[in-house]
Amino acid sequence: MSKKHVDPLKQRLVAQALSEGFDLCRICRPDAVPQVPARLSAFIDKGYHGQMGWLAQRANWRGNPAALWPEARSIIMLGESYTPDSDPMETLTQGDVGTISVYARNRDYHDLVKKRLKRLARWLIEEAGGEVKVFVDTAPVPEKPLGQAAGLGWQGKHTNLLSRDLGNWFFIGSVFATLEIDPDPAEIDHCGSCRACLDICPTDAFPAPYELDARRCISYLTIEHKGPVDEELRALMGNRIYGCDDCLAVCPWNKFAVTANEARYHAREDLRAPKLAELAVLDDAGFREKFSGSPIKRIGRDRFVRNVLYAIGNSGRPEFASVVQPLCSDPDETVADAARWALSRLQSAANGLE
Repeated sequence: MSKKHVDPLKQRLVAQALSEGFDLCRICRPDAVPQVPARLSAFIDKGYHGQMGWLAQRANWRGNPAALWPEARSIIMLGESYTPDSDPMETLTQGDVGTISVYARNRDYHDLVKKRLKRLARWLIEEAGGEVKVFVDTAPVPEKPLGQAAGLGWQGKHTNLLSRDLGNWFFIGSVFATLEIDPDPAEIDHCGSCRACLDICPTDAFPAPYELDARRCISYLTIEHKGPVDEELRALMGNRIYGCDDCLAVCPWNKFAVTANEARYHAREDLRAPKLAELAVLDDAGFREKFSGSPIKRIGRDRFVRNVLYAIGNSGRPEFASVVQPLCSDPDETVADAARWALSRLQSAANGLE
């Protein structure tokens, strides 16, 4: 019986990736996701992408990693844990505070992951030559399908990547390389009959398992969606003011997750359960100062305060009226609209109509 081939470069690469702080390192080929173009096209044709026009504009690259950089021969897929140290859903029942998605409670992961990717890429060039390009989330790379093709994990019924080793809680980065590196076997689906992630969704954003209508997803609504949110959906958003972790948090595979090693992913104390009354009165300068270095900063003060006002409107606490009233004439019409809606809800709550 012949011995199994061992790629010594790959062994050193994986060891180096782990030493840089990544928790998973797997390899696939650029042509390993032939199913993506058809799936992406169907997603866009149904309008599920909402206002994310860039998905349609860059569909060719996002659907075909080989087209993004034709010289690439291998894609190194990396996973880095950001598992929280407490239940991310514990604030959902607290009407006076907001709930922020776990990944956004401290430093912007784009910056941290990209620095690790660049160090790993430099190491690879020094060791074996060739050319490399690094990507994390902001480029038109189908990271989740590539992650499954490389064996990082599989796309669950909530469409996110999950791992038997890390659960849901990990960031994905990639290094495209002109080197030929032995690929890993793809991961298979381990969701079985479980539908916890589908049933927990507050807005019914999953038309079917493995299918997401972003237009109903609270993460999309609080981060990507510009302008007023449909009133039907506002009432379902609860106190989620930036992102939503419900479908991730209930996944049974999280029992294997370990708390993130990177301290800068651990929640800032002021963002674990931030007071809605304090957030609502932020002006642009105050918003920028509070969220400097945070991914929240990119949505801007107006969109963020809009989200906060929806949360206040859902709080059922009439005492918030004095905070909301001045914002009814905010220069930003979307903020003003959110304030008027919130005030109406608070008045109804005070009158016992809700």
